[in-house]
Amino acid sequence: MTTLPPLSSLEGQPLIVGAGLAGVMTALSTTRPCVLLCAGRVDEIRPPHAASMLAQGGMAAAVGTDDTPALHAADTLAAGAGLCDPAIVARVTDDGPAAVRRLAALGVEWDRNPDGSLQRGLEAAHARRRIVHAGEDATGAAIMRALIARVRRTPRITVIEHARARDLVLHDGVVAGLRVVIAGEEATLPATAVVLATGGVGGLFADTTNPAGATGSGLAIAARAGAVLGNMEFVQFHPTALSAGADGQRLSLVSEAVRGEGATLIDETGARFTEELATRDTVSRAVWRHMMAGHTVYLDARKAIGADFTQHFPAISALCAAHGIDPVTQPIPVRPAAHYHMGGVVVDHAGRTGVPGLWAAGEVACTGLHGANRLASNSLLEAVSFGTWIGQALDGHDHPVRPVASVAATGLAWTAPPVGLRRLMSRYAGVIRSGSELEAGLRQVLAQPESDARLVCAAIMHAALMRAESRGGHFRSDYPHTAPTAQVSRLTLADLARLSVQMDAPVATPQ
Repeated sequence: MTTLPPLSSLEGQPLIVGAGLAGVMTALSTTRPCVLLCAGRVDEIRPPHAASMLAQGGMAAAVGTDDTPALHAADTLAAGAGLCDPAIVARVTDDGPAAVRRLAALGVEWDRNPDGSLQRGLEAAHARRRIVHAGEDATGAAIMRALIARVRRTPRITVIEHARARDLVLHDGVVAGLRVVIAGEEATLPATAVVLATGGVGGLFADTTNPAGATGSGLAIAARAGAVLGNMEFVQFHPTALSAGADGQRLSLVSEAVRGEGATLIDETGARFTEELATRDTVSRAVWRHMMAGHTVYLDARKAIGADFTQHFPAISALCAAHGIDPVTQPIPVRPAAHYHMGGVVVDHAGRTGVPGLWAAGEVACTGLHGANRLASNSLLEAVSFGTWIGQALDGHDHPVRPVASVAATGLAWTAPPVGLRRLMSRYAGVIRSGSELEAGLRQVLAQPESDARLVCAAIMHAALMRAESRGGHFRSDYPHTAPTAQVSRLTLADLARLSVQMDAPVATPQ
């Protein structure tokens, strides 16, 4: 629906911004009436074009008899390169098997073996086969279709389509409402709680596997309200995006599960040049360096998977076919692309930010699970776990409803970031960075017209410039070694304002 219900009917209801996996799980996990805001349409036939829909690899959970949550936690901590919160890692990995059961109860049909046990795949940096799938390599789409169908059958959830958040309304520092644009019309919605589930930042880069709308708008909204942004420099570049299609278009992902089944990375000579199942940051840098040395890189599944490719990876097979590639007989051209943001709005164990009444879930949040480098297939698990916990926390969240005047939104209207800005980010804040390039890129970003995208790009570049080491998804060619101690980086809007003054380029401050 696109028609706004009477505001009086929404008073006291939590507002959930974003209808990807984290947002939908939050709505389904609270027992209260709530409002789910989606930038597009919400139906089970064509679910929201969120990054959750595009997930191929599956969800990590210690469900095998040879596996335990402790082993899953150890792999997560190792991948996170010293920046994970061990307590959060333990809590989320412990929740893995229960999360699989919760999704099954909500209608998700997991892929199973003939004996009824869950099929389990292997991905990079996992010590066990623990990746569960639904619909083979279309896990995200299968999960989202099931959950959206459940949302549509849940009368207490009001879905508002074609809605974009602009800014929070605060009363004495506490969330009181949200300014939005719905089908082109501005409105101010009252709220005692707002949950940001707005996704990541991949759309700020020239090469990305993310939807075009993944431009960090939730980060900008939270920062203007006074929330802290953490680990903004840590962007994960997936090493195997399908290197085909028009310039500037979203790149299709070739799942890590393909490498998990034995596919190798080769160049135009047929030579293998790296270990395929190392952590994503390691493989991405190896691919990038090989490309910068003048090589073309391919993922070769001909020997390891061969004629079974279409059966095991039907979605990837269809994507390849659309570009005239047959993975059974041809290697697949690939290149790194911005895929996941480990940074985000700093939250506690329950998903609460430092702004009373504001939560964050999914990729927009910095929970402490991923640290400097997300372990493959932990993102869906995080969205399910934190969405569940935030939904449960909303049941006990009662604050007085404050009257909210319906005034024009102060935040800037969402527009797709210009191609020039995206190219700046890929050039200066890409797979391999340096201090001089980051400073040059930051000056150019701050010279751009004011926008949410500009604010978030500046935060990523500033955090990357300040971290004079290489760790996880952040690699500095001028500081290639990892420092002996690690700290979460933190930024506020005031920090960015001071930076802009130093560089003679103002950043908007809160009204």
